[in-house]
Amino acid sequence: MAGRRDGGERSPLLGGTPLKRRGAACVAVLAVEGLERAAFFGITANLVLYLTSGTFGWGGTQASRACLLFLGASYLLSPIGGWLADVYLGRYGTVALSFLLYLLAACLLPVTASLDGRLSVCGHLPAATIRNCSWHRGGTCQGQPPEQYCAPTIYSGLLLLALGVSSVRANLTPFGADQVRDQGGDATQRFFNWFYWSINIGAVFSLLVVAFVQQNISFLAGYLIPVACLALALLIFLLATPTFVTKPPTGSQVSAMIKLALQICGCTWLGGTGARLSTRRWEAGDPLPNSGAQPGAPSPEEDLANFQVLSQILPVMLTFIPYWMVYFQMQSTYYLQGLHLHIPSIVRHSQDRASTLQGYTFPDAWLLLANVVVLLVLVPLKDHVIDPFLARRRLLPSALKRMALGMFFGLASVLAAGILERERLQYVRRNQTVLQLIGKDRYLAATLPIWWQVPQYLLIGISELFASIPGLEFAYAEAPKSMKGAIMGLFFFISGVGSLLGSGLLTLLSLPTHGWMHCPEDYGSINSCRMDNYFFLLAGIQSVACLLFTWISRRYQSRPRQPGAPHLCRGPEDD
Repeated sequence: MAGRRDGGERSPLLGGTPLKRRGAACVAVLAVEGLERAAFFGITANLVLYLTSGTFGWGGTQASRACLLFLGASYLLSPIGGWLADVYLGRYGTVALSFLLYLLAACLLPVTASLDGRLSVCGHLPAATIRNCSWHRGGTCQGQPPEQYCAPTIYSGLLLLALGVSSVRANLTPFGADQVRDQGGDATQRFFNWFYWSINIGAVFSLLVVAFVQQNISFLAGYLIPVACLALALLIFLLATPTFVTKPPTGSQVSAMIKLALQICGCTWLGGTGARLSTRRWEAGDPLPNSGAQPGAPSPEEDLANFQVLSQILPVMLTFIPYWMVYFQMQSTYYLQGLHLHIPSIVRHSQDRASTLQGYTFPDAWLLLANVVVLLVLVPLKDHVIDPFLARRRLLPSALKRMALGMFFGLASVLAAGILERERLQYVRRNQTVLQLIGKDRYLAATLPIWWQVPQYLLIGISELFASIPGLEFAYAEAPKSMKGAIMGLFFFISGVGSLLGSGLLTLLSLPTHGWMHCPEDYGSINSCRMDNYFFLLAGIQSVACLLFTWISRRYQSRPRQPGAPHLCRGPEDD
């Protein structure tokens, strides 16, 4: 039978030993996460190709910006899901409703992939729209189209999709960790390792199957598979309800944190007047949000302590933004670069066509498998061999040190991308190009094989192992009990900021006046762009961030935590 703990927490409904119940709950969460990631990668892996195809006729930079905006929003909106869970629904209820929104929004993609559905939601393709014409070699391109076909529908659908994705992401991760929280810190660390492993199992399925179907068969069939994955994930989550440990909402900490921040500013303005804030200054009638309003809600004293922790965590997370700017290039500009490298055919089914147009082509999105395979191999190795070996010798690095190492691997990845792009452009200038058919569209690509992209994908995968996984662990472990959802949401929010800044930088560099990514001569191609300069600019930003992160993380480690609720401001009489 269900039991209740302090603060309204509900234990699993099923009987049996606690270990078996927790095992069943964790397996369910991991399966749900794997299916959700399969759907997510199925949606994003070929999004650039989908939008640049003849169906929509978007330009390469336009499609890359849309992909970056979607990826950014899917992280940036995470605090909304965390707030809903904290104030109204709890994590379990928020995950269930978010999956429903996610499923409904995902249905828009197969609708737009079918002719009748596209006509009903987008209308007819404007006659003036110019399609991918890089293969014409300077022939019929007239300039940019007057508008992006179906842009309002696509962007609205992606925004709703991002809201569902972000809410699931913000709550499913801590919800899963809650299932093993009372088993100790080692259990939590291992859960995050296997949680990330399940993410990449879903990614492998999506990239191997869904990406191939989308690029070589049809986007309609390719986008129906993610919808089916989401429906199955929601079903598993609901069926596993009796095995879960669930917690009631305890109220939002956002209002309290904003109020405390404003009061700190007040202390600064007062400077030297002796004004100070302490736990004794809170009056009974002070409308601090959720102070005892709900079971398990933090007291004003806990709010002050939580604010101090947040002020320590926030600088660490802010210096992580440039890493996310680099990381999200993997599914946007890295992908766009791959479309303009020579992609081999993997199945030949016709002998009467030009050799470059025969058979099924190797899906560009399969290059993401290099990133995924690294994680699938290294996560179990790290969990079972490397970490225990280092722990026995007390050499296991902290989460912050691992995050710093991951940032340097990210820097190496974008440098490799920049070097490769510069070499690719040299091939184009020497007219060492090949006409290739990808899906239903032709691309003028350098004869340089696409395999040269493997190092940058491997490096970004290694960076993910050392940066993203320890980042999740850091955010969950350092967050106070009453703010775990908020801090996890903040971690994903920072990720979204990085993606949006990358998109904003790409937009800025696409301006007609001396923009590196402005390619009016050959609309739909990047052969006249200087994407190598864009990669090197990101590398410079990341280099500065690596040094700054190292300095801040060292200060964070050396800063002792003071017990009790500290004063936020001190006056002369306190010295």
